[in-house]
Amino acid sequence: DAAKADHAGRRLKVILDAYTVYLDLWICDRAGTIVANGRPDRYPVRGQSAREMAWFRDALATKSGDDFAVADIARLEALNGAPTATYATAIRQGGLANGAVIGVLGVHFDWQAQAQTVVDGVRLTPDEKARTRVLLLDQTHRVLAASDGVGVLSETVKLDVAGGVMGSYAKGDRTVGYARTPGYETYQGLGWYGCLVQDAAAI
Repeated sequence: DAAKADHAGRRLKVILDAYTVYLDLWICDRAGTIVANGRPDRYPVRGQSAREMAWFRDALATKSGDDFAVADIARLEALNGAPTATYATAIRQGGLANGAVIGVLGVHFDWQAQAQTVVDGVRLTPDEKARTRVLLLDQTHRVLAASDGVGVLSETVKLDVAGGVMGSYAKGDRTVGYARTPGYETYQGLGWYGCLVQDAAAI
């Protein structure tokens, strides 16, 4: 009911106030209707449906409370078009790992701010920075973040990964270096790449 949804929204706001890397948190029922969120003043999404979103369907199908779903970086209209990385898991009866699925929690990571920090933070000399483009690419080599801010979520780089998970090669007057992200602990990652495209130094 409305009172429970309001209470849940307030609890979600506590999390958002503590962890500033998230745009919003959504609680959806089994049908995909968003019943509560942490920032209703900024994102009035309650009552909208997430049923057609891949992260919702994948989370609903998780086998246990230890599993989660993750979606490719995308701009979500409901979040004012912001690019976001969405992680989700099923909400289970009694909070038990093997409990019946009663809904889904969607966690929307503030991708733009965090990703830009990563590409801007690569250590380069001023000369190198002036002639180097730092990129994060997804598994299809689509640009997820770029130090020059160009092509984000629209450009695909023709990356030659014949050298394996890590390598470099010359392409005319440019040198391209890349490495596939390894994931973290038991998380295998999404097959993303860190990439540097550097023009030759002026003679």
